[in-house]
Amino acid sequence: MPTCLSSVSDRESQTTWVTQLTKSYYQDDQQAKFMHLQAEVDSLLQQLENLKHQRLADTNQQE
Repeated sequence: MPTCLSSVSDRESQTTWVTQLTKSYYQDDQQAKFMHLQAEVDSLLQQLENLKHQRLADTNQQE
């Protein structure tokens, strides 16, 4: 039965391999668009979290 244990260096090697694979799979302009969209998604998720916390705070103040 294989184990799921891996060393830090193994994980770094896997991360490097995935990064290289991703870079070779997408052209540079597509990679840039993907990175921009990822940043936009992260920003929108942060805004949603902020609104959620604000609404919870407003609800707690009204009670």
